[in-house]
Amino acid sequence: MSLAEAHAPASAQAADRDWWRGAVIYQIYPRSYQDSNGDGVGDLLGIVQRLPYIASLGVDAIWISPFFTSPMKDFGYDVSDYCDVDPMFGSLADFDAVVETAHRLGLRVMIDLVLSHTSDQHPWFAESRASRDNARANWYVWADPKPDGTPPNNWLSIFGGSAWQWDARREQYFLHNFLDSQPDLNFHHPAVQDELLGVAKFWLNRGVDGFRLDTINFYFHDAHLRDNPPLAPERRNATIAPSVNPYNHQEHLYSKNRPENLEFLRRLRAVMDPFNAAAVGEVGDAQRGLEIMGEYTAGDDLMQMCYAFEFLSRDLPVAARVAEVMDRVDHAAADGWACWAFSNHDVVRHTTRWHLTPAAQRLLCTLMMCLRGSVCLYQGEELGLPEADVSFDDLQDPYGIEFWPEYKGRDGCRTPMVWEESNRNGGFSQGRPWLPVSSEHLHLSVARQENDPTTILHHYRRAISFRRNHKALMKGVHDGVKHLGDVVYFTRCHEDQEIFCAFNVSNSPSDLSLPEGEWLPIGAELGSAHVSADGQLHLGPWQTCLALRCDGKR
Repeated sequence: MSLAEAHAPASAQAADRDWWRGAVIYQIYPRSYQDSNGDGVGDLLGIVQRLPYIASLGVDAIWISPFFTSPMKDFGYDVSDYCDVDPMFGSLADFDAVVETAHRLGLRVMIDLVLSHTSDQHPWFAESRASRDNARANWYVWADPKPDGTPPNNWLSIFGGSAWQWDARREQYFLHNFLDSQPDLNFHHPAVQDELLGVAKFWLNRGVDGFRLDTINFYFHDAHLRDNPPLAPERRNATIAPSVNPYNHQEHLYSKNRPENLEFLRRLRAVMDPFNAAAVGEVGDAQRGLEIMGEYTAGDDLMQMCYAFEFLSRDLPVAARVAEVMDRVDHAAADGWACWAFSNHDVVRHTTRWHLTPAAQRLLCTLMMCLRGSVCLYQGEELGLPEADVSFDDLQDPYGIEFWPEYKGRDGCRTPMVWEESNRNGGFSQGRPWLPVSSEHLHLSVARQENDPTTILHHYRRAISFRRNHKALMKGVHDGVKHLGDVVYFTRCHEDQEIFCAFNVSNSPSDLSLPEGEWLPIGAELGSAHVSADGQLHLGPWQTCLALRCDGKR
């Protein structure tokens, strides 16, 4: 038996090739989940401690944000050793304990691979920048200046300013789509691809079940270094800091989204398939995100899932918005598979972003569990945590520091998980946390909510269980997502099961007629509305209706 097989949960050994389809994946930001040694930073053994809680939610997998060796200038998304654990988070043995414990609890483990760039402290970059003729000279994107000494083109960094940084050793610029300490790898070089595929195989051999692929559409750049064209003001709809960041003034045709990426993704899928592993790619593009998601998940030789930013935006997913997004998915990614998220470590928590009442939080949770696609939940989302207010003096995020005060960065969604109210650190750490625990979060702690079956935590558990118990919601097709006024509705079908789903995304009551046929009301534990004998449906504000077809007609 291989190392991967030895670590695999029983369900994986049963070779469910589609385990990812409809899965609910719980994202862990390790710095902020549980500190096991009192240094104020969460770690891998802290995750081990809390895995029984995660399993109790009923989710299928965990996604752990980067824990690799790193100078932490971008909190782990600047990797200096892909095949080791940063001492801040523990050791490889601690990671093995995460995998072993998760698998014993029936959870698969996905890790966050940051392949588009490394830290400038990675040994590969140290060698590459040493000269123009060493073995790794072309492992990064280097370019000569224009005759006047300026950068080779107009590409911009997401973190502000030019995407090019001058290096006096080589007397050339290197590309960095993010911080200037995060040089971009040159995927046009075959040796770079081979090395990164080896990294993926290292972790697969260590027992991981899949990957979240950071900035999956950034891997390749235009080999001719052509300028990006300007983006019309009315199309500047980026999710993060759209108004203050000049990055949103360009259409990024040449600095990312290159067609050569598809062949690399096929190579990566070929490495993953023998391990029955799956990947979800982060598509960072405000204009073409759904289209790229469709390209990257089409067929059975690319990525299994991708997520775009439609439901991570500032726009409340009212009925018309949900129907519009899902219709675009049907056209752009009919053969692909989406993975939906409302919150993550890069955006304002959706409870705050959309100004949600408790009733709205519950309805949107149920809606997400019923949409076609897989689901990513972000730690603390199940507690209904709002965005924390982090003062400038406590700020850690370089993005927030750069654009303060118009944009306060991402620290407000990265503050520590709250486990109990017994101390000001919420049970996260015995030491001073790397970010302060929000006092507003303490009354929403896990311990407090566990004892009250009416809390949002228990609603998330019930909604996840409901999804897992209905195959039509896990893996089924839908008949097109439609809306009537404030109500979004659709049916999900798989094999002999058909479920009607309707959601009143408003503060006002609404009426709707069920499709013709006999329907059995289900989901009472989620507040599902009563269905009258004549098929008429009255939905209160922020109320759901779920019904199972029971006449055998499809």
